[in-house]
Amino acid sequence: MLTILFDGIAYGMLLFVLAVGLAVTMGLMNFINLAHGAFAMAGGYITVLLMQRLDVPFLVCLPIAFAGAALLGAVLEPPLYRPLYRKPHLDQVLFSIGLVFMAISAVDYYIGSTQQIMQLPAWLKGRTEIGSLGMGHYRLFIIAVCAALTVGLQYILAKTRFGSRLRASVDDQRVAAGLGINVNVVFLSTFAFGSGLAGLGGALGAEVLGLDPTFPLKFMIYFLIVVAVGGTSSITGPLLAALLLGIADVAGKYYIPKMGAFIVYTLMIVILLWRPNGLFVRQGGKA
Repeated sequence: MLTILFDGIAYGMLLFVLAVGLAVTMGLMNFINLAHGAFAMAGGYITVLLMQRLDVPFLVCLPIAFAGAALLGAVLEPPLYRPLYRKPHLDQVLFSIGLVFMAISAVDYYIGSTQQIMQLPAWLKGRTEIGSLGMGHYRLFIIAVCAALTVGLQYILAKTRFGSRLRASVDDQRVAAGLGINVNVVFLSTFAFGSGLAGLGGALGAEVLGLDPTFPLKFMIYFLIVVAVGGTSSITGPLLAALLLGIADVAGKYYIPKMGAFIVYTLMIVILLWRPNGLFVRQGGKA
């Protein structure tokens, strides 16, 4: 039971890092980016290819994956995403889902459709037993990295000048621009950072979740569940939703394997019936 709980927490923390960028773009920038998983896939492939073909150490690949996905987001944001910020959500959905299929086709053509194998360093392959609790070293590493990212992200959004400028830009772009805030640069930086987090999550999750060209489609629903259940007004909501989703998914597959993802969807429906706007919403407003 403790081992299942531990694995569920590790899985949930990984889902949080993968989905938090989507929570930021939906909640703070009001943009529904269904292509978020494509940036995660990019980070995963950057890591796997660097390790397989150039023998780059795993720990060196992680910041490279973050930087590569962030750079891709920064390049695509001005010509593709920025013109759609003020468009209806349906236009955003159709555009971003089109990007998903383009990304899948490109990866399938240039790299191939086979599942990628990532060889972890020896120090991450072990397992430690403490009583009835079995802790995989890699999952322990994931929890530590994701916890540090969570604290850092919360601090950036709540305590720094950039976080204040981002919230001001979201609330009223005209007033923010009148105060000297370069709204386009703020949105570009936010989008690039969210894409980088997705890339880092893809790099961390390649060994746990698997990696192939269909990655963005396979896990799109999980990203959306995390954001929908957690709400988009804070980091705390998606974090709690990801942990609940991770624990429910791992426990359900262990105890009731024939039910598959049914438990996850049931949990989502129950929570949304109780809190239609998500677990955490802005006071006096919607998520």
